[in-house]
Amino acid sequence: MTSARFQRLQGASMGFLAGYVDTLGFVALFGLFTAHVTGNFVLIAASLADPAQTPSLLKLLAFPAFILGIAAARLLVVGCERRGKAALKPSYLLQLGLLLGFMACGMLAEPVGKSAGALAMAAGLFGTAAMGAHSAASKLLLTQLAPTSMMTGNVTQLVIDAVDWLRGAADTGTRARCAKFFWPVLSFALGCAAAAFAYRAFGFVALVVPVAILCLHLVPAAPEAA
Repeated sequence: MTSARFQRLQGASMGFLAGYVDTLGFVALFGLFTAHVTGNFVLIAASLADPAQTPSLLKLLAFPAFILGIAAARLLVVGCERRGKAALKPSYLLQLGLLLGFMACGMLAEPVGKSAGALAMAAGLFGTAAMGAHSAASKLLLTQLAPTSMMTGNVTQLVIDAVDWLRGAADTGTRARCAKFFWPVLSFALGCAAAAFAYRAFGFVALVVPVAILCLHLVPAAPEAA
């Protein structure tokens, strides 16, 4: 597999994973965003402004959990760099462990009911930490790819390039940028749709899909970024 083709596959699979985990958390855990953590700020602010609503403790704790996931990934990368070892696969293992925690706690919490008990809350925090680690790994180790969990910037760049293409002002890098940003956006959207249906059909065991994606990336198949 060529390096360019592998990078497209890598970006698409990680985008699918992020969309899948974010949507499953939202559907399963009372509107919790795991990858799009700033969305929780909006929901908390809306509930604070409405006396009839009480801000969810899970959503209040989601941001610290996201930060801990980022910090853990950063320290992992620093440790690997000091030992002269590649950090990407260890970062996948970190995400894998956190996602397995998300899945295990979620399965034990089922049926979740109308409020988050201790196990459901633990599931949400594991999921949010996993996506914090995912975002950090994307920024620290996959700089050759478009971001795989933050789609606003990707869509913005795609529209800019599309407008330039339509007005005949596309440069030599336009096509490459379109390919770079298009596949993660499409895959993220497909991951969102897949997770919504998979959770309703299978519950938290549906998290086996992103777990499998990470396991496949741990199999040596092509040279990955350090």
